[in-house]
This record gives sequence, structure tokens and C-alpha cells, in this order.
Amino acid sequence: MCIKSWLAGHRDAIFLLLSLGWASSVAAEAGIDQRPNILLILADDLGYSDIGSYGSEISTPNLDQLANNGLRFSSFYTTASCAPTRAMLLTGVDSHRAGVANISEALTPEQAHSPFYRGTLNHNVITIATLLKDAGYNTAMSGKWHLGYADPSLLPINRGFKQTVTMPFSGGDNWTQQSYVPHYEKTLWLENGKEISVPEGFYSSKFIVDKAIQQLENYQKNHEGKRQPFFSYISFQAVHIPVQAPKEFSEKYIGSYREGWHALRKSRQNAVKDLGLIPASAPMKRMATTDDWDKLSEEEKRYNDKRMAVYAGMVDAMDHHVGRLIQYLKESGQYDNTVIIFTSDNGPAAGDVPLLLIKALGYNRDYETLGERYSYGTIGASFGSAVASPLGHYKMHAGEGGIRVPLIISGPQVADSYRGRISHSRAFVKDLAPTILALAGTRHPGTQYKGKAIEANTGKNLLPVIAAETDSVYTDEDVIAYEIGGNAALIKGDYKITLNRGGENDGRWHLYNITEDPGETETLETVETTVFFDLLAEYETYARENGVIPVPKNYHQPVQILRNGLKARLKSSISSPTGLLITLMLGTMIILLVTRKLTRQSP
Repeated sequence: MCIKSWLAGHRDAIFLLLSLGWASSVAAEAGIDQRPNILLILADDLGYSDIGSYGSEISTPNLDQLANNGLRFSSFYTTASCAPTRAMLLTGVDSHRAGVANISEALTPEQAHSPFYRGTLNHNVITIATLLKDAGYNTAMSGKWHLGYADPSLLPINRGFKQTVTMPFSGGDNWTQQSYVPHYEKTLWLENGKEISVPEGFYSSKFIVDKAIQQLENYQKNHEGKRQPFFSYISFQAVHIPVQAPKEFSEKYIGSYREGWHALRKSRQNAVKDLGLIPASAPMKRMATTDDWDKLSEEEKRYNDKRMAVYAGMVDAMDHHVGRLIQYLKESGQYDNTVIIFTSDNGPAAGDVPLLLIKALGYNRDYETLGERYSYGTIGASFGSAVASPLGHYKMHAGEGGIRVPLIISGPQVADSYRGRISHSRAFVKDLAPTILALAGTRHPGTQYKGKAIEANTGKNLLPVIAAETDSVYTDEDVIAYEIGGNAALIKGDYKITLNRGGENDGRWHLYNITEDPGETETLETVETTVFFDLLAEYETYARENGVIPVPKNYHQPVQILRNGLKARLKSSISSPTGLLITLMLGTMIILLVTRKLTRQSP
């Protein structure tokens, strides 16, 4: 290729880099730090097509505007569960090596001996917050943590964040501090490591953004006249269970879902194709866990319409509060130099919570107050499949719907020719850590940090994609792999192998071409046998290098979570009649769940 042709093909990237270099040079001479602010926004359990710029009917104008001003990724992968994704996001290290092979609530006794199976972020990994703080960034976090809290050294205030407002658990109530699972007595909130009570009129998405703005304002007040870039990590509870939303957001969607989950899944599939996120020819399968909408009574249809309306309202409310944060950045003159990254920790949650447990925890699921205070909303497997459309499966599963989620990167570092466009480059959650460090002009130290051995960052820097230097940083030989709770996936080139266990799953490895068939409708292991065994060998290497411990044969993650919840309650409820009642209820539900699982798996 001649130099002239090469220069023409990389014009945007060269212009961007020269402009940034010139601006940095001028700023350096003036003593001004012009490195970009970095705002990382993480949704919880958000489906692939849950926002407008990814095909949703839900109103998300603020996130859509970020997409219009930035770059969307069609093939961005996380793990299928929250804490492992969060560990990779903040370190660039595989979740096993970071100590978070699974959420702590789902670990088994057989895994307890391994330092990779703690459910808390090991001290042999360095967070990007620590490295950015070292590089002179103001670092702050507001929202869900779920990487350890019992030992204060695990809290974000001691993992590189200068200011923190933290909900440390797997999830929490969005209106009060009552607990949504039996593992905790209440939903705990901490500010800079100290316990706080939530204010009157608390709603989680509003509170998280209020605190994020307050953190940025606090720093400005204390450092007047000195410009320092910030790294702000916003971690929403939306749309994790319990699904709850203010009426003004959810009421406008009531009636929108009366056609049911089949119609929603189909309309979202069409919208995703129209946007160009997947090939127009890609098929879509119906999940075995999806019920027949037409067999529901009118009252059941009415109820399910509202539970999905509340879910939509929760997404809408999150977008609204993202908009408040963006407006603050604009009014304070910080927006134009802020890179904003938006994604989700995994695909949508599709489980239903037994009414017995809901009532034992002090909630209801009445139609009239669904989504409001003391209401416990879920969307179930049928709508769970719909909001992952056109992908298959959902949270906790290795299907595309469990691990492929939206990723938007918006800001001055995005090449002008890429704004509003879609990148089909593969990307993995581990890649965001080195990308954020590159944006800040710093790097991971490798295997040593201040004289201490640490895990190396193994993610890829996506900045060349963002700056239009290349279409992809992945080659056909690069591998994306993960395992959680016995479910696993490995992607190489156009192909992917998956293993899903429990319930309707068959517990066997399958091969798919996810470029042509992202819905994973056609298994190829008996056709493309060479590819299949190559990927299996790659997975064995991954499992060996990352200390994957097989789960017991009868392991089923929801059941294990209930078992561990039962143990937690037994420790704390000996002197409490109410606590003992909840414990007995949990024990009964575990027996029922295990029995039902074994029945489903019988020949």
C-alpha cells in the first residue's frame, strides 16, 4: 500500500491524534491538565435491546444521544453474572484470577479452598481507580459495588476511589433499606466506608446520580482554580430485581405490552436488524422457557403487561437520571472533555421469586401497587427472553442473551467519521480497563506494583477502534472465554461454544456461528467438528490457566443461592421467631426447587 493511500485511509485517526497532541502541548505550556474526564456508567441486568439505540420501544433519549455522538458496539461481551463482570471491568483481569469466579452468594463448599473463589476482589489485582488516582485523576464511585465489604480493605474507598457512596450487596431495594434476599438483614449503604441512612424520598437511580454530582461538586469546591480530570464510576441498581419504578415513569407504558412477549421479541428483532446490529438474515429461536401468551387468561395478560411496564419505567427512570448528570456536566463546562462509557454487567434476569419468599421478606406483588414501595417486581423468563431479543438465553447462562450487552463510547476521542455508527468489532469486558487507562494516557504496570506481585492486565485496548485506526483489535485467533457456576462459553473468530446446565438446558457443549446466527438457532458441532474440538481444546487451556473448579454434578445456581441464604439466616435467626420462620420457608423452597429440577432432568 502506498503512503498516500494509507494516509487517506487513516485521515480521521491522524487528525484526531494530531489535534489531541497540539491541544495537550498548548495546555501543558499553560499549566492546564487537558486529559479527558472519564465517566463509566454501568446498568444492572439490562437486556441487549433494552435502549432505543439498540432497538427498544422504551424511551431512552439521553443514552440514545450518547450513541448518536459516539460509537455503539454490536458484539460486546461480559460474563453472565454481575460480580465477575465488575471484577474484570475494574481490573482487566480474568474474574477467576481476580478472586471473583462467581458471586459470593452462589459459591459451593467444594470451591472454598481456592483463592479464585472468594466472591471478593483479591488484593493481587490493581483497580483502574488506583492507577488513575496515581496518575492524578480525581476518582469517585456511586452505586452498587458487590466486590466485598466485610473486610474494610475490600471497600472501594480502599481500592482507589477517593470518594464513594456504596451499596455493597448483590442488589437492594430501590425505595427503602429493607432486604430483597435472605442473605442480608437490610440494604446497606456506605459513604466513604461509613454506614449511612438513605434520605427521605429515596429512589436508587436518583440517589446514585445525586451523590455522583455531589462528589464532583465537592472536589471542585476544594480545588478551586486547579483543573484535575475525573474518573467517575456510576453503578445503577436498575434493572436488577426487585423491579421498581416511580409511577410517572411506569404508568406511560401500561398497555404497551398487551400483545405479549412473542410480539415484543419479534418487534425488537426487527428493530435490531433495521439498525444493522445483526445481519438481516439472522434467525431467532423461541426459548423453551417462554410460555404461550395466548393461553393466559385476560387477568394474567393484564398483570404481565404491567410488570413489563414497570421494568420499562425503571429503564426510563435510569435514562432520565443519566440525563441529569449529563446536564450537570454541560452546565459546569466539563461535558466537552468527558468520555462517557455506558454498558451493562450482563443480560436480563429471567427468574421468578416465589410468592412465599416475597411475603416472608415483607413485600407484595399486588397489581395495584406493582413497582411501588414494598412491591417486589420481576419480569420472568418469558419477558426476559424478549428483552434479550434477538438473542437466546439471559442472565446466568452462556447464551448470547446472557453475555452480549450494549456498549456505547461517546466523547471527544471518538473519530468524527464513527459518530452515530456501529462497530462490529468483538470486545470483552476486560478490554475496558486498558481502554480507560489509554484514554487517560497511562498504562497498567504489568506484574509488579510498588514492589508487590500482581496479576497482569489481559484485556485489549479498544482506543484504536474508537479513533478509527482499525476496524477491530481482535483477530480470528484471539479468544474470549469465561466460566461461572458450571456454565461457560468460548468465542474464537466467527464461532462460539457454549455449555449451559440446569433446568431446560441439556448440559452439553454446543457450537454456533454467532456472526451469521447470533440467535444460536443451529448447532454445528456435528458438522464443523474440527472447529468444535479446536474450541474445546482452547477452553481446556483457559480453564487450566485460570483455575476453574468444576461444580458438583447437581449444582444449580439459583438453588445454591437459596442454600447459602438459608445458612446466613440460620446464623442470625436463632433468637428471632420471624427469622426462624423465613429459614423454614427457605428450606421448603429449596426442597421444592431441587425436586422440580431433578424431575425436569429425568429421561
